[in-house]
Amino acid sequence: MFKRHPFLYLVRFRLLSKNTNIETIADYSYNNHNSKDEIPECFYEINSRIFESYKPKTDLDKVKCLSLWLHKHIKKGPGLSVSSDVALKIMLEGKGGVCSDMVQIFNNFCVINDIKVREWGATLAPFSKNYGGHSFNEVYCKELSKWVLIDPYWGILFFNKLKLPLSVIETYKIIRENISEINYVVIDKNEVLQKENVYKNYLNPDIAPFLICGYHNKTYDKFLKVTRPYLPVFITHFTVFLLNKSYSYKFPLDNYKNIFIKH
Repeated sequence: MFKRHPFLYLVRFRLLSKNTNIETIADYSYNNHNSKDEIPECFYEINSRIFESYKPKTDLDKVKCLSLWLHKHIKKGPGLSVSSDVALKIMLEGKGGVCSDMVQIFNNFCVINDIKVREWGATLAPFSKNYGGHSFNEVYCKELSKWVLIDPYWGILFFNKLKLPLSVIETYKIIRENISEINYVVIDKNEVLQKENVYKNYLNPDIAPFLICGYHNKTYDKFLKVTRPYLPVFITHFTVFLLNKSYSYKFPLDNYKNIFIKH
């Protein structure tokens, strides 16, 4: 109730949101703040299992392999809001994990595999208490020389009519401007994705995507390990914010203040 309460949701956006532009965020990645030697050891152990029998040659194949493995070995469940190593353990035990938890661990796997990655969120502008938002990733594929949207929670990629994978900006611009055909592909061939989930999180032109910048995994792991058993998670995040060690939400396509406009 505390984590998802609309009041706290809006307060978080008021504190963390900033307007930006496409050029400013072009080179930003999660890797800027998180080095390989700071990623918990358990990620390396699982990573060796993921790629034990298959060695992808391209970045896109690597992230597809990662997404597919996680999709097959993790059951969706309640939100966790715990340190990344604990989140990975709980999710692999089949005891929970929402989209933001999946994004959190996917970020770390990309770092140790030398893939530039970043995390995006989605909200409605204006805000609706009926939509809780969504989290997904974007990776930089060196062989394509571009960013590519990948949603490891639902296991999907987006493509244009030429069958080229799309970035986050490209995806939402096409949707808003209706300038071209857009297709999505489910990475797990045995998975049937509900179309309403795709529309709700991507194809709805009222969705406002924002890039999550400045998240330092080691910092949040430390705070969550100490405070999580005793304090609500929003207090932990607010403490990190007061210490000026927090992440921020950057909106490249929208004015974030539109979130607070009343219907």
